[in-house]
Amino acid sequence: MEQVLRVDALEKTFRTRIRGSESRRGHRMREIRAVDGISFSVGKGEILAFIGPNGAGKSTTIKLITGILYPDSGSVSLLGGDPHRNRKELSFEIGTVFGQKSQLWFHLPPVDSFRLLGAIYHLSAKQTEKRIQELTEEFEIGEYLHQPVRKLSLGQRIRCEIAASLIHSPAILFLDEPTIGLDVIARSKIRDLIRRINAENDVTIFLTSHDAGDIEKICRRAMVINRGRIVWDGTVGEMKYRLLNKRVIDIRHDGPERCVIEGVRELKRTDYSLKLEVDLQARSLEDVLGMLLKGGGIQDIAISPPPMEEIITAIYRGQI
Repeated sequence: MEQVLRVDALEKTFRTRIRGSESRRGHRMREIRAVDGISFSVGKGEILAFIGPNGAGKSTTIKLITGILYPDSGSVSLLGGDPHRNRKELSFEIGTVFGQKSQLWFHLPPVDSFRLLGAIYHLSAKQTEKRIQELTEEFEIGEYLHQPVRKLSLGQRIRCEIAASLIHSPAILFLDEPTIGLDVIARSKIRDLIRRINAENDVTIFLTSHDAGDIEKICRRAMVINRGRIVWDGTVGEMKYRLLNKRVIDIRHDGPERCVIEGVRELKRTDYSLKLEVDLQARSLEDVLGMLLKGGGIQDIAISPPPMEEIITAIYRGQI
């Protein structure tokens, strides 16, 4: 697979003043290692979830990758170039969306922002109008293309934000919390849109999010950073099915008698349903299913891994 991004032994340390440390010689300082020797690569067309708790080093890493910050040591190759030496040239190949910051002018309709961005990226008026038409159809934003941004809902604005980030047809798209604050329906539409951008245009997507649903629904690969270090890098499927030795069993039944099984924790019970959590280190899944089926009266049964939130929390806490 062709590499779009390669990071080798990247490090960044910040020096901050310690509050209340004034003395005759000035302030005492401390060093914070925001990025601690990380290395990874991203292939063309990948969708990568770059996740971690607040203060883990996500934003610093992205700023180093895009050339906003200079590393103390290590190197970055983005689309075959150095983002610190070739920042201007590479900016024409990069798109960004920040869920809490807007690149659209608040009092203007999105179409005016699109035209201005087209000029910024050196597109001709004809190229810009063609691109606006393509994005309007693809993102289904025609009905509010000429309304001031301030009058749009958050979901409508985010659709326009993503369209704006693609006006110059970038090769890689950085998405920072693109679904933050959205309702369930709007969140689902944005996720579908991101997947379609990747599938139809082969755009590499670098996603940061605290929403486990974004990771599970959009991404194929996940990378977890904590305290400036990569603590997990693998597929989302591996994260779900292999990292925690637990399974959740949902049962619909006729009302079998209550049974206690070693290594099994009851999560929820109603007259006709039961939810159990199985610790696979204490009891095999086959044994538990055998005991449940032996009791009879089961109408339906479903087995799933623990919620993604639980898996990510366990990684953050160093339990995995």
